[in-house]
Amino acid sequence: MTDIADFTARLTALTNGRASAPRVKDGIMTLALDVGGLGPDQRDAILAAIRDGGLTVPGVTDVRIAQTAERRPLRIIAVASGKGGVGKSTLSANLAVALHRLGHKVGLVDADIYGPSQARLMGSEDQKPQAREKKLIPVTGTLGIPMLSMAHLVEPGKALAWRGPMVGNALSQLIDADWGETELLVVDMPPGTGDIQLTMVQKHKPAGAVIVSTPQDLALIDATRAVSLFTQVGVPMIGLVENMAGYACPHCGEISDPFGTGGAETAAGEMAMPFLGRVPLAIDIRRQSDAGDPPAAGEGIHADAFRAIAQKVADWLGAQAA
Repeated sequence: MTDIADFTARLTALTNGRASAPRVKDGIMTLALDVGGLGPDQRDAILAAIRDGGLTVPGVTDVRIAQTAERRPLRIIAVASGKGGVGKSTLSANLAVALHRLGHKVGLVDADIYGPSQARLMGSEDQKPQAREKKLIPVTGTLGIPMLSMAHLVEPGKALAWRGPMVGNALSQLIDADWGETELLVVDMPPGTGDIQLTMVQKHKPAGAVIVSTPQDLALIDATRAVSLFTQVGVPMIGLVENMAGYACPHCGEISDPFGTGGAETAAGEMAMPFLGRVPLAIDIRRQSDAGDPPAAGEGIHADAFRAIAQKVADWLGAQAA
């Protein structure tokens, strides 16, 4: 059996300070728990552990937990690459969708000011954001996910001839929008390591970065540069994703392997960073993405690939919050 003082000390460690001091009256233990920012599985596990632990206190016959949701600052995941053409935007959209399906309150920002693509990928090209108190109100993408992109603010196909300071201000408008109940923001970064990347890491301080690369050596060289940038400014590496990996078609058995397989996983090992998984080079992913129907919103092997990556990202975030 555990006395109330020991249980209170264990409770603080278990919940990372989210729980109030427990009270016991007539055999009933009561306390409040802040569940804001917790995924459903993590929340349920903590609730179960509190109840089980509370019942070990002498005289306690029931444990009642009031769940609250204190508003917490947005946590930002930067999805980046050292070069263009590696499928970073597709990965960002599907990561946001998969995290949403795992129970997280997710928003999506398209930070590629010059080449925005998230409006197409998330089926929201026809929407325009409103403003309230000088803050943009996000539009709604696939599965009701709030999102913002320059594609929602400029005429389709219009080129933006902006210099660095203007681009930085535009990024800040997107990130500092009125995100409501959103707790986790996936930011699709432009390729490279220039002004907008520096503005992002210095002003908005991502919780972590996901680096996307194809398996080929040239892409991995540039991915290494992206890793170096985030490491230099103290942004933790969540991990590396291998996109456009070779695979065998489940319908016809045909092998698609123009870029190879496994190069990014090997590079992750050499850089001592987690490997989050690989996404196949599959025509279905391209077709669904062009149609504004992210594969992660459905079922099947491609949805499973994105879901597995999202679960590793969610686990990383949970470990950082603990």
